[in-house]
Amino acid sequence: MHALLPLLLFLGQPFWEAKPPERWTPLEIERLRSNSPWAQSFGPAPSILVYFATARPIEDAEAELRLRAKDPLHEPDPDYLAYLSAHRDDVFVLAIPYTSLRTITDADEKRMQEESVMVIGARTYHVMGHFPPVAADLVLRLVFPREVRPADKRVTFRLYVPGVEFPDRQVDFPVRDLMYHGKLEL
Repeated sequence: MHALLPLLLFLGQPFWEAKPPERWTPLEIERLRSNSPWAQSFGPAPSILVYFATARPIEDAEAELRLRAKDPLHEPDPDYLAYLSAHRDDVFVLAIPYTSLRTITDADEKRMQEESVMVIGARTYHVMGHFPPVAADLVLRLVFPREVRPADKRVTFRLYVPGVEFPDRQVDFPVRDLMYHGKLEL
């Protein structure tokens, strides 16, 4: 019986804990990027996908897609990558993909800065900045301070998402579910 316990624990783990990224199936990668602890659709129809772009499992899934694809997944905006390289320890990025290029007006930008917040318990943090969608990377990337801790119960985002019907959205993530190989990943 004692020999079976590790096997049962291994089999009960989600695929991202049980297998390295190079052994993830295409379906598993898609699930990780669209319906996992780090990615979910939310809001009234049309629903919007939101994901933690800087979470290790998401980055691993996207790296695998780039390696496997005949038509490679576009690299994110170079300005975004440079910013992230310099600030990774202090921030994380919440990403919202668009189906087509959206121009974010000055009014949209102002409203997004004022209304997009992260709530952790009684603490509220405003979005620190953003990277708008560009032709080669149709993703709105919102930068938040890295203030979520493993002891927190949930992190809630109240977002203004320009260019979509019903732009005021809210999404909740249970913090305990955002663990990857024993580490909080955002």
